[in-house]
Amino acid sequence: MSWGYLEDASGVKGHADRICVPKDQRELLADLVEAQRQQAAVTIAGGGSGLTGGRVPFGGWLISTENLRRLEISAGKATVGAGVTLHELHSAARTTGQFYPPDPTETMAFVGGTIACNASGSRSFRYGATRRWIERLRVALPDGEVLDVRRGDTIDFDVPEIPQPATRKHSCGYPLRPGMDWIDLFTGSEGTLGVILEAEVRLLPVPPELLNGIVFFPTDESAQVALDGWRNIAGLRMLEYVDDPTLRLIVQRHPDVPGTATAALIIEQIVTEGQDIDAWGDRLAQGGALEEESWFGTSDADRERFRRFRHALPETVLEIALRNAFPSFLGSDFSVPIEKNREMLVFYRENMDHIMPGHYCIFGHAGDGHLHVNMLPATREEFDAGYRVLPMFAQQAVRLGGSVAAEHGLGKRKARFLPIQYSAGHIEAMKAVKRRFDPQWRFGRGTIFELPSTGP
Repeated sequence: MSWGYLEDASGVKGHADRICVPKDQRELLADLVEAQRQQAAVTIAGGGSGLTGGRVPFGGWLISTENLRRLEISAGKATVGAGVTLHELHSAARTTGQFYPPDPTETMAFVGGTIACNASGSRSFRYGATRRWIERLRVALPDGEVLDVRRGDTIDFDVPEIPQPATRKHSCGYPLRPGMDWIDLFTGSEGTLGVILEAEVRLLPVPPELLNGIVFFPTDESAQVALDGWRNIAGLRMLEYVDDPTLRLIVQRHPDVPGTATAALIIEQIVTEGQDIDAWGDRLAQGGALEEESWFGTSDADRERFRRFRHALPETVLEIALRNAFPSFLGSDFSVPIEKNREMLVFYRENMDHIMPGHYCIFGHAGDGHLHVNMLPATREEFDAGYRVLPMFAQQAVRLGGSVAAEHGLGKRKARFLPIQYSAGHIEAMKAVKRRFDPQWRFGRGTIFELPSTGP
């Protein structure tokens, strides 16, 4: 799926006074200098796969990073331009027997965009989010100055400590702390402090053997019990949950989904010497899974089949959401401490069954306490109710010690959640950092920080 310059995958559409598609870094820097001279607002555009409207301009200049295409693979690392797609990075690394651990679902996302929102994905259960894998960043500031920083290079100004939630995934605002390094500041800043031009990221050797599986369950309760029991299995690097409505949505793409299944868990395990693959037979039996109907495999063909199944989940939901009468994606990106995952799931269902019965589904990164509620409203009333309930979900996540933005960032659509996560004083500390880099508040207006009608 592709998007024009004035929209993204969320369905948000905008407008720009000027669209710039610089052919290289030098031309991009010249555009920044000219925008500074004209005091023009600037929105940085990646590939458009985001779900928050962060790359959608509401006036001013749009500057695309699509032509920043450097890609060099070496032992243990890759040098990647911001306009390289995840698919291209994964493919190039694979030819050398290596892989890049972060794996957001949308592989056509630009690497620069994934850094901007500190994206993660299904393998974050083992490897964490993008920030963890960056060793060097080349960043253009709003006035065209370039910073080239490495992991461990500390910022040269004082910042306070901003509290972080007790979750495995969090990408909301600036993670300020005294003595933090530049990479941690720019990663997740969503194009509000500068432009990611290029990155050096770490690669790992491809594991010698992987076991993939999609385990189907006859009841949701049995899937939840298994989920809680499997989190500490050695070598597990993926643990995902799929509910019954989601299975019913994708059965047209995957007719071999068993009709008796009402939930599924998706697993991926690194198999090392001494581990017993046959132990999964006991786990399935003890967990009440549908043993004969579940899918397991270790070959590349098996892995590709399971990857298509996993990716069909968000793809199908997004296609339905964007072709209905209200073409804007309504979904959650909240995370909670893993011990609160089931409590949050119950809260989601109780509320969704009240406002939108039969028109939603839930799946995602349950191993990380990060489930996605995907709304498919059939009426304007349901759409409006879904929009209103999202802040309530955010408040509940924070009450449970969680985050209002786990992996997509806030963008423009979810900037209203920032005051739910942080106090006015914490937000002001973040704004002080932004003003240091962007005193005219030209970069990424409306992203992360909602703007009052009178300006910043």
